[in-house]
Amino acid sequence: MTYLKKLKIGNVELENNLILAPMAGVTNQPFRIICKQFGAGMVCTEMASSKAIFHNDQKTKRLLNTEGEKRPISFQIFGSDEETMGYASKYVSKLADIVDINMGCPAPKVVKNGDGSKLLLDLEKAEKIIKAVVQNSDKPVTLKIRKGWDKNNLVAVEIAKIAEQNGISAITVHGRTRSEFYTGKADWDIIKQVKESVSIPVIGNGDVIDKESALEMFKETNVDGIMIGRGTFGNPWIFREIIHYLQTGEKLPKPTNEEKLEVIKQHIDLAVKEKGEIAVKELRKHIAWYTKNLKNSSEFRNKINTIEQEDELINYIDEYFKTL
Repeated sequence: MTYLKKLKIGNVELENNLILAPMAGVTNQPFRIICKQFGAGMVCTEMASSKAIFHNDQKTKRLLNTEGEKRPISFQIFGSDEETMGYASKYVSKLADIVDINMGCPAPKVVKNGDGSKLLLDLEKAEKIIKAVVQNSDKPVTLKIRKGWDKNNLVAVEIAKIAEQNGISAITVHGRTRSEFYTGKADWDIIKQVKESVSIPVIGNGDVIDKESALEMFKETNVDGIMIGRGTFGNPWIFREIIHYLQTGEKLPKPTNEEKLEVIKQHIDLAVKEKGEIAVKELRKHIAWYTKNLKNSSEFRNKINTIEQEDELINYIDEYFKTL
């Protein structure tokens, strides 16, 4: 059985059903471009606050810059106020291929305002938000959820049905509750239950970290697609590896140090072009992920964390890779 296939979300067709998850501070434009180049069927923007869009916040609007990127791109918005979510939906649907509603983010600063996964505690409100976004978007709307708020509030199946009834075109389920954050093991069984309870495409999310776990998720849950988050950290090659494995059953060799170096430099170049030299600081975590488990990598990281200029950064990385 072939699990890798084109995926249709509303009237948008993805080249394949492997999707880069939206992650704050990670899936900015440079990283999206790189993941696309290694085969991601779709990428998503970092989540944007509907209130910030409503108040014309320039910093938030910069998150939505996708100039020159390969489509399709999903734009994720969050909020718990119908009016601003409706407004944000109208605004981003002019730029996006797909509008995604975030009802999964567990971050304290998001849930304290009633946004993100907090909406899983109030399905009536969640339904109003879904309606507002769908009514104001002229692009397909998707929804990203967790299995519930905590073990006493497991609502994934219920909200998936509400979503389908209200015109949502696909749903992504992260197999953890809000109270679990990113700990423990993701519950793939709940993803399977959602898949069995609705007829719109269901995308599984949680603990896909390599080609083997991707195949496992497809087998265990029968999902239509997979969304990969933390498995991409320092590892945009994951898409290429999964595609090859699902197509041939064979494992590609890991990227060489030369290729790693090339991609790190490309990432730096894209980031500095997009944001200027300030990007050098923001890249520290990415560079740490790319070089994890390499020789003397902690020493290397300590030094990286003191560098603020692009030239100095490139020179130091070049020197380091010569030692490997």
